[in-house]
Amino acid sequence: MVKFGMVCAAALAVAAPAAAQDLVPYDAVENWEILVDPTLGNGCLMMSEFEDGSTVRIGFDPSAEQAYVTAFNDAWGSIEEGKVYPIGFTLDGEAYTGEATGMYLDGVPGADVMFDNEDFLVDIAARQTMTLSNEGGEVMSIDLSHSADALLQVIACQEAQ
Repeated sequence: MVKFGMVCAAALAVAAPAAAQDLVPYDAVENWEILVDPTLGNGCLMMSEFEDGSTVRIGFDPSAEQAYVTAFNDAWGSIEEGKVYPIGFTLDGEAYTGEATGMYLDGVPGADVMFDNEDFLVDIAARQTMTLSNEGGEVMSIDLSHSADALLQVIACQEAQ
């Protein structure tokens, strides 16, 4: 497995991508919405909902100089707010390990992965499938179609802020 750089941020910074309720629309690319999060220093993100019930946000937190992947799914149930969990990502078969912090958005359980290597976003966007797993096995598998084009719009959005 390839280990990617993770940074454990303070509880407020980690919770911020999920807590943002006032996302500002910027653009859309196919199945991805491009949004601005004023609570994260006008960080831009891409967000989509998937067939398995997952909602995924991928974006930048300029206030913390980090990027993130946050996912929510009602089926995840017993996540503890603020608890750090070991996780694995598989991007088209290439494995990465890291840590996710448990959180909730409107009562929906989720996991927030913060990282300081923004090149990892490019790696995600260049792939077709992302799978997220925990100690119990796979918890999410999503189609990353159009994510490369969406990430270009997220970058343009961020440059405009």
